[in-house]
Amino acid sequence: MNFRLIIRVLGYILLVEAGCLVLPVLVALYFGEDVWLSFTLVAALCAVLGFALSHTPIGPKDLMQGRDGYMAVALAWLGLSAFGALPYVVSGAIPHYLDALFETVSGLTTTGATILTEIEHLPRGVLFWRAETQWMGGMGVLVMFLALMPKLGGGSVHLMRAESPGPIKSKLVPKVGDTAKILYAIYVSLTAAEAVALRLAGMGWYDAVTHAFTTIATGGFSVRNASIAAYHSTAIVWIITVFTFLAGVNFSLFYAALRGHWRQVLRSEELRLYTAVILASTALVCLDLHVHTGEKLGASVTDAAFQVVTIMTTTGYATQDFALWPVFSRMTLAALMFIGACAGSTAGGVKVSRVLIHFKNLRRDLARIIHPKHISVITIDDEVVDESVVATCHSFLVAYVVVLMAGALIVSWDNLGFEESLTASMTCIGNVGPGLGLLGPAGNFSLLSYVSKVTLSLEMLMGRLELMPLLVLLNPATWRNR
Repeated sequence: MNFRLIIRVLGYILLVEAGCLVLPVLVALYFGEDVWLSFTLVAALCAVLGFALSHTPIGPKDLMQGRDGYMAVALAWLGLSAFGALPYVVSGAIPHYLDALFETVSGLTTTGATILTEIEHLPRGVLFWRAETQWMGGMGVLVMFLALMPKLGGGSVHLMRAESPGPIKSKLVPKVGDTAKILYAIYVSLTAAEAVALRLAGMGWYDAVTHAFTTIATGGFSVRNASIAAYHSTAIVWIITVFTFLAGVNFSLFYAALRGHWRQVLRSEELRLYTAVILASTALVCLDLHVHTGEKLGASVTDAAFQVVTIMTTTGYATQDFALWPVFSRMTLAALMFIGACAGSTAGGVKVSRVLIHFKNLRRDLARIIHPKHISVITIDDEVVDESVVATCHSFLVAYVVVLMAGALIVSWDNLGFEESLTASMTCIGNVGPGLGLLGPAGNFSLLSYVSKVTLSLEMLMGRLELMPLLVLLNPATWRNR
């Protein structure tokens, strides 16, 4: 284990976080809020510590290997969360550190679960930091670092592979740093486009920018207590629905589209399944709302489409308290929480590509039962999926379910209810945000004990990093320096 190189990476990440803390300082100064000093102090702390760690001496033979990348990513996200919680505590917005840590982890992992019972009374600088943490975590802080400071040579590919979501990881261009820059250029462009669209639809610039941050990151933090319902605007609902859908698409397809490779985009099996699931789920929920609640068809289409898209993309915005919807609609949303959106997007969940691989493998196993000598391979977009990837998908699903159920069991000790315990764990490991019952869109996670909050914080980190980096960190063999 190359600890010196890992420490240097942690130093770079703290420098990136210090730079990000400058924006809420400027926002607080613009609105004349005293919290600018709190953010300045934490930024200075991150800068000093980051500068010291980033100058850890390394030799020419200090090269980052696979397990170094996993450990660096896991420790980086833990460090970002630990320091990112400090502005809440220092400013007094969230006095208790574990509550602040939960809110920060929820932001960085783009989960959107909150312990706050009142949002609009908080300083705008604090709410901007809350939204910015989601934007930082959406594409990945390590990817941001590689785009800004690609100084690790061949070792940088291990950082991107450890942080990037999805079973199949590839570079858009030969150099990892250039790939990171392309991804962030697309990310920034989508964010800017949505901010302008929301401003034209009637939002103020502050609200438009913060909601663009949290939409493209598929995070779901809002600056309003009633979330998107506070704006009473169908146009805003549909703008967010469209951009949330786009944020759930594999970003490599945007790059392919920009290069004019539309056939590659249209033949993407993952994109087609993602779109089909959203359309089918919207139709079913719309019908359920119309039949069982009497909601008018036009209104039910808007509500169904918005909630289906925001839940499947693990964004978690709300225009209604869907915890009060009919059972069929709630079951549909719970299934979408589990599936998630596309690999290579900012969304959480198991990912559509893994679901696709599992179904194709199931079909192959059924064919082998009928025809024992049957030999076939699994393909995605006419390309053969390596058997090691198929095996990794199985391992991931097993680990995902085990962690989900273990988290639900721990949360159940708070005795809030079966629905709350299960969906709390499901929504946190899937990075969705709201659960059902008392933890639904109209509620929050402040009801939980600190044991449950710490457990769910770990689940959020595991879900965002797709389990393996933190599981590697917990493996004693990882720490043996050989």
